[in-house]
Amino acid sequence: MKSLRCADLTVADIREIVTVQEQPLAAYPWTQVDPLVLSDQEREHVAYIQQRLRIMDTSLMNEATIWGRAIYPMLILAEQGPVQAWAQVTLRARYPHVELQGVVDGVLGRGLLSMTETTYYLLVVEAKRGLESQDPRLQLLGQLLAAARLNWELDQSAQQTLFGCYTIIDTWKFVRAVVENLDSALPTITLEPSREYVQKFEAETILAILKHIVALSVGALAL
Repeated sequence: MKSLRCADLTVADIREIVTVQEQPLAAYPWTQVDPLVLSDQEREHVAYIQQRLRIMDTSLMNEATIWGRAIYPMLILAEQGPVQAWAQVTLRARYPHVELQGVVDGVLGRGLLSMTETTYYLLVVEAKRGLESQDPRLQLLGQLLAAARLNWELDQSAQQTLFGCYTIIDTWKFVRAVVENLDSALPTITLEPSREYVQKFEAETILAILKHIVALSVGALAL
């Protein structure tokens, strides 16, 4: 069986694994977060993170610094009940003709300490900068496929819905992924991309979307 690293996936690799249906960028229902009210404590935390970002030249920071100062603190604030944020999570999933493996920069999920019952809700890829960097969309797509397969192996649900995000400096780009026919030779994944959100100016909106995604994923809200 061929083994592929998510960080090295090409368009040709993706076509051998799954049929991709890309929807246009739009204001999808899952991005509509106006009714969701953050607590005063959450607003204080977000305001502090945002204020620190505004007084720093983030274009000169390396990925690890941005991750520690901006991205991961937001994931922690999005935790709800058994859903926790983790960094550097290893994924390994087998499709009929290929094995996908990689390390996800950030995860919101349930049971991340469990050996057998981990469920993935949101995967975050921190895009690498530079001329030799890979397209973060392909890496995220591979990781979403791996996570969907692992979720399917746990609950055997015919349709797996999960969310992804890639960040470039402090800009967040979300996507909703619906994976179907996981028991076939060529599953289908449908992608709904959001617009970009800049954390220096839209930190509350980003956190509201993260919390909304968690609520949707654990069944507290309807899509």
